Amino acid sequence: MRDFVVHSFPGSPFGRAVLMVMEEKGFPYRFAPVTPGAHRQAPHIVKHPFGRIPVLDHGDFTLYETQAILRYLDRILPEPPLTPAEPKAAARMDQLMNINDWYFFQGVVNTIVIERVVKPALHGLTADEAAIAAAMPRAVTVFNEIARLLGDQPYLAGQTLSLADLMLAPQVDFFVGIPEWERLAGPHDNLRNWIARMSERPSMQATTWPRVNAMAQAA
Repeated sequence: MRDFVVHSFPGSPFGRAVLMVMEEKGFPYRFAPVTPGAHRQAPHIVKHPFGRIPVLDHGDFTLYETQAILRYLDRILPEPPLTPAEPKAAARMDQLMNINDWYFFQGVVNTIVIERVVKPALHGLTADEAAIAAAMPRAVTVFNEIARLLGDQPYLAGQTLSLADLMLAPQVDFFVGIPEWERLAGPHDNLRNWIARMSERPSMQATTWPRVNAMAQAA
């Protein structure tokens, strides 16, 4: 099969979701690092006209949008399957993936994580506490809803791992250990157990920020 190349930033939760799917499938890939800022310039802008990441190259086929990439990989690399066969479970997977994009990343991760994690780590800047406080009500709603939908299942869409787990785990992982974690996840033992279970998977361990940064240095 033709080579897979994943274009992304080290540390991107969306890029990490793609890498985790590749790891779960056990198929080799190459990580092509994109420098922050360069994603809005040539040559990356040719691959993604909206200047975002990740982008997947599969031979001469180029694809952007994380959900599209994950579903494509699950179709062409069918083992192990990461989309439930049962329609209601598949619908729940789709719902959670959309919650991730529209309500979790937008207004929660792209505020709290940027302020609490990214700015101090990459730029040596102090977090904007007012911005974090303003984002917390939405964050509480998101965490409550993810926990409600998870219920007593081992995985987000049911008894087996799905694309929803691989998409949301990189986002949730950013919150573990930051001050907001206790307020957001404290009431939800099921959510704590789920992220602990996900963190034990080789796919998650192979795609940590330091591990992907090492891939970028070696590229």
